[in-house]
Amino acid sequence: MKTLMIQGTTSDAGKSTLVAGLCRVLYRKGVKVAPFKPQNMALNSAVTSDGGEIGRAQAVQAQACGLSPHTDMNPVLLKPNSDTGCQVVIQGKVVCNLEATGYHAYKPTAMGAVLDSYARLVSQYDAIVVEGAGSTAEINLREGDIANMGFAEAVDCPVILIADIDRGGVFAHIVGTLALLSDSERARVVGFVINRFRGDIALLQSGLDWLEAETGKPVIGVIPYLHDLHIEAEDAVPNTASSQGESAENKLRVIVPILPHISNHTDFDALRLHPQVDFKFVKINETIPAADLIILPGSKNVRGDLEYLRANGWEQALTKHLRYGGKVIGICGGFQMLGMQMHDPNAIEGTAGSGKGLGWLEMETTLTPEKRLVQTIGKLSFADAKVTGYEIHMGVSTGIALNHPALILDGQPEGAISQDNQIAGTYLHGLFDHAESCAAWLTWAGLKQISAQFDYEQIREAGLDRLADCLDSCLDWSRLSEYLITANEKLY
Repeated sequence: MKTLMIQGTTSDAGKSTLVAGLCRVLYRKGVKVAPFKPQNMALNSAVTSDGGEIGRAQAVQAQACGLSPHTDMNPVLLKPNSDTGCQVVIQGKVVCNLEATGYHAYKPTAMGAVLDSYARLVSQYDAIVVEGAGSTAEINLREGDIANMGFAEAVDCPVILIADIDRGGVFAHIVGTLALLSDSERARVVGFVINRFRGDIALLQSGLDWLEAETGKPVIGVIPYLHDLHIEAEDAVPNTASSQGESAENKLRVIVPILPHISNHTDFDALRLHPQVDFKFVKINETIPAADLIILPGSKNVRGDLEYLRANGWEQALTKHLRYGGKVIGICGGFQMLGMQMHDPNAIEGTAGSGKGLGWLEMETTLTPEKRLVQTIGKLSFADAKVTGYEIHMGVSTGIALNHPALILDGQPEGAISQDNQIAGTYLHGLFDHAESCAAWLTWAGLKQISAQFDYEQIREAGLDRLADCLDSCLDWSRLSEYLITANEKLY
């Protein structure tokens, strides 16, 4: 069994993407490979085949390996619900809410789960590609670290550092990171990958030569800036514009507010890339643009995020939007916002208490300690269209609004559509991922004619293959093979 860990000089250096690409390269070469991330802090998550929850990035990496996602691929998931606290998910299940200092004391327990999950993967796969978290040189987080070098030292695996040249200072990032590591950690770094390079690589060569001479470690590859590459984001909300396609006046205008605790914003990737959709994420304090459809996304602090929306004029804007015939969809936490009341008696998302919803669907929601985690399949209630996705929530909603469901999932009614057909809500994530469901919802929202068959699932696969093609050609596989491929599996 071979294990290689990818750590970053900064957050968003490209760790998730490099791991996904390496996994797809190895998978296409016939290597039995699996991804692993010891600890992830993210509000984008996915439901696994064993009924748990992991970070969205590890679900994408599992797809790159041709695998169903499993909780062992991300044994510790931290989901922030305030500026200082988070929900702690261990091997797929919620165990508690902790403030930052409390989690620091909990790390030895979390490390036990990390090593337990890693051992199970080692027994099943020939290669493990591990993703670190944030920067490997965060001095204040070094004690008891389980996410970066603490894990690498515990399992004795080699590390590649990836750095993003697009943000500038790449040589300082690499050399500075090495300087902040201990002697044993520095020796564990076997090379560097430079990410998002634009231009003529000949102009970079003198820098690469200097870096290798200065550090005594090789540059294993320079990854070019891949324009329009789509790999689902680990956590950060994308700032890319809508896809090119029809002229703006022929597109359906869709906006989504960026809530302070927005979760699973990958729900909207299919709309963001759709050639007939003019899609925008809108910051809550920005001017609210005109739209045909406004979607309220998931949230890890529903009452708090709704109050923030109200304080910034969104309730009035939504009311005006509906008065002029616009459509509204609420997904998960956004669905809960559409009801009359939201109750949190156990302080699951902040302080205990109740809050007033927007009042557009006759229902109430109570948060309960048990989280619903399920992959599901069904159809829309208003169209003969297949839908697939997953539920991941701690709220139970009740009320007469649910007598008019939005979907039929596994034979049961789910969600709600208002009597005037302007407002819909559901707990289902992935609402737009399947082509039939996406087309039906766009028609419901006012798009007159679907002019092209848009297959988001195919786009995800194509993105992974494009990334693998790039890594196949730009990385030094004579070096990488030593860390990823056993002697009897020479593939290059």
